[in-house]
Amino acid sequence: MDETTTTKPASTFGGMPVAPYQQWARETLGYEFAHIEWLITALTHRSYVNEHKKSTTEHNERLEFLGDAVLELIVTDYLYKNFQEQEGVLTSWRAALVRTESIAEAGERLGYEPLIRMSKGEKAGGDRARQQIRANAFEAVLGSIYLEKGYDAASEYVHTYILSKLDTILAEGTWRDPKSHLQEVSQRVDGATPVYKVMDEVGPDHDKVFTLGAYVNGTLRGKGVGPSKQAAQQQAARAALKAYEQIDKRPKTE
Repeated sequence: MDETTTTKPASTFGGMPVAPYQQWARETLGYEFAHIEWLITALTHRSYVNEHKKSTTEHNERLEFLGDAVLELIVTDYLYKNFQEQEGVLTSWRAALVRTESIAEAGERLGYEPLIRMSKGEKAGGDRARQQIRANAFEAVLGSIYLEKGYDAASEYVHTYILSKLDTILAEGTWRDPKSHLQEVSQRVDGATPVYKVMDEVGPDHDKVFTLGAYVNGTLRGKGVGPSKQAAQQQAARAALKAYEQIDKRPKTE
């Protein structure tokens, strides 16, 4: 009588137990990975490989490269098939959907950050660095899903965590460049162009945080914080636009 031998799935990969990764995939995505090494690699930062060269040789940047292309294709395909706007508008919508802040927020919702393998230094890093790591991991995980389950599963992932934000982005107008939009509004309402001024600057050179104000006719209309002056200006412009919205909502006096 012939005996059939079965090979049990490996319980570790690169020195890490696979069970937490399979549990995350099962509970979050609805399935386990036949090639769990793809998911674990997707959640491996370059810094971890530098500290664990004997047990780990691959980080997530190749999968991130793949996932970035898949993400752009899925978003572009959806926008092209569902909207009739011109190329420039669709490009702005896509940029708003796939910018670092958006996909990092999606990564936070997915809850995989505790599973990301990174160096002790990166774990102790600032919010800006952690945001970038989450965003890169989102694209790498998408790459692993594409390899594991194909285009349809990758598309479901993107629709659930990225394209689901489109209605809000369109309703709030956040797809528009906030500085250009603010200039239009301030000139219409106040007859003046915004001026941006640095209000605060803290942190070491490699991890600075800037606070800038958007002033119109000398009045502070909005304040923004960011890892660069440009990013802080964008946030200040968004805050100023919200302030103008509140002005528009005030009851008109006779």
